[in-house]
Amino acid sequence: MKDVFTTGEAAKICKVSQQTIIRCFDSGQLRGFRVPGSRFRRIPRAELYQFMKDNQIPTDALESGKRKVLVVDDDVELVELITEVLERDGRFETRSVNNGFDAGMMVKEYRPELIVLDVMLPDINGREVCQRVRGDSTMDSVRIICISGMVEDDKIEDLRAAGANDFMHKPFEIEQLVDRMCQLLDMEAANV
Repeated sequence: MKDVFTTGEAAKICKVSQQTIIRCFDSGQLRGFRVPGSRFRRIPRAELYQFMKDNQIPTDALESGKRKVLVVDDDVELVELITEVLERDGRFETRSVNNGFDAGMMVKEYRPELIVLDVMLPDINGREVCQRVRGDSTMDSVRIICISGMVEDDKIEDLRAAGANDFMHKPFEIEQLVDRMCQLLDMEAANV
């Protein structure tokens, strides 16, 4: 678990822009220190925690230090494999559901940072799930990776237009998925 954060990391944890964190730092609302010999700002965990408490920002992202991922797929074996790899990585907290209805409920309750979404769900298609997530402005920062084994290229553009950030054809290497997730969440690539 990290003890000191950059302004970019603090911004992601607080779900605000990096400029907001810099402004709060420079005005003294958020305490920290500058790296000697540079203009880089660093924020100790305790200071960030206090800042979040003072400003009614949920602290769960800071407390676990893990990125929240929701896996939505009706292929139980694939869900277990993705979940196992992410838990072994240690930087992710995962939840999973196997249909679109449950995905809608879980997104509101769990507030994931990233959704791995199967396009072909038993009750609703992935495009509609993307549209519903994008229709809620409180979820603007949620990243969505759509996965499917049966989607033509023009359908991929439809998914992107509906709000998907990335697409992967099944079958794929789980490590590739983790790398794409890290890119979307501005994290270092996996050390698998």
